[in-house]
Amino acid sequence: MRKTVIIGIFSLIVCIANAQKIYDYPMPEYTPTEGNLEARKAFQDMKFGMFIHWGVYSVLGDGEWVMYQQKIKLDTYKKLTKFFNPEDFDAEEWVQIAKSAGMKYITITSRHHDSFSMFDTKATDYDIIDATRFDRDPLKELAEACKKEGIKLNFYYSLLDWARDDYKNGKKGDEAAWNDYIEFMKAQLTELLTNYGEIGCIWFDGHWDRKQANWHYDEIYSLIHKLSPNTLIANNHHIQPIPGEDVQTFERDLPGENKGGYSAGVQVSQLPLESCATMAKAWGFSLNDKKYKSTKQLIHFLVKAAGKNGNLLLNVGPMPNGEIQPEFVQTLKEVGEWTDKYGESIYGTRGNVIKTQDWGTITKKGKTLYVHILNPSSEPYIFIPELKEKISTATSFDGKTKIKFKQLKEGTFLYTKKNLEDSADDIIKLKIK
Repeated sequence: MRKTVIIGIFSLIVCIANAQKIYDYPMPEYTPTEGNLEARKAFQDMKFGMFIHWGVYSVLGDGEWVMYQQKIKLDTYKKLTKFFNPEDFDAEEWVQIAKSAGMKYITITSRHHDSFSMFDTKATDYDIIDATRFDRDPLKELAEACKKEGIKLNFYYSLLDWARDDYKNGKKGDEAAWNDYIEFMKAQLTELLTNYGEIGCIWFDGHWDRKQANWHYDEIYSLIHKLSPNTLIANNHHIQPIPGEDVQTFERDLPGENKGGYSAGVQVSQLPLESCATMAKAWGFSLNDKKYKSTKQLIHFLVKAAGKNGNLLLNVGPMPNGEIQPEFVQTLKEVGEWTDKYGESIYGTRGNVIKTQDWGTITKKGKTLYVHILNPSSEPYIFIPELKEKISTATSFDGKTKIKFKQLKEGTFLYTKKNLEDSADDIIKLKIK
């Protein structure tokens, strides 16, 4: 009896949890345009992007949530605008850092939870042009630099707002205030999609602050698709994709996993996939954050994301003077040395060839499989289960060394012991029939 009751309660909890993973408001039918579908494919081919969290919060050097975590009152927090004057900001330098790392796109915070807009907006005076001495629009300069270097530019946009009264009152149940806040967001999104050239993606965040609210995505998504049909929509809402979205994103996690704690109950969809991660711990600049990920860890994250058919959006938090901190620059340079040599096995590939193994994963491009051995075993071979493709040849990545293999009904053996050449990721090329 007791066991039955416990099972029943557990089932109820699971049902409730799963119910919270669905957006409850009606959405119009969404048929992506041909240009949108092409943009999705191009996004999947890019595989690697730079995430940038940058705002007035960087002045305090304690991450992007500092206003909330330190319980700083708005009037006090707004004084930071007088100290935010990033004279060392160089959009072309940022783009070159990203490009040298092998990154193909940049996603930057246009407005974060603190409500401060990092672009020239007419919808509020609480922005970098009106509230600081800087008097330059960094997003405009970044758009120009990205266009020059062939890097796709995307905008992060916060749904959550700690400063605006219409958001606060809307959260308390004031429907008129909530509608005003929706109109404010629509006005800013219109600016972002009309003043900065073609934008690759609008990347939303903050839905989880009001899980059961009507965010009016029917209006917001329709507006984006009307203004810029090829622009993709991603939403870091931690629930199942909503009709109108083009990318499914996973915070601090690989698709189908929940090590970061944000993806419980979320199923992997057929949309293009993206994992976002930090180079240390915080997203925004944090002076005392020394939990730097190694070059090898980041390469493994990129490879595993590709193996699961996803992209990696890797974050940097620039300093208040506008520079990306040197620790990140050095690591990205080292990652770039790897992508320059082995990028063929990442860019333009697709994943989900097999489930991730203890030894690593596989990516695929045409008739070539790239076997990424991230964690070599003590055995003189690796075993690939469930590989249905018939192998014609197996070689080292450079093609100079033949690799012995044996295909059996239960799987494939690759005899690798004396052929491993790269400490971060030993890649074997399999040509399939």
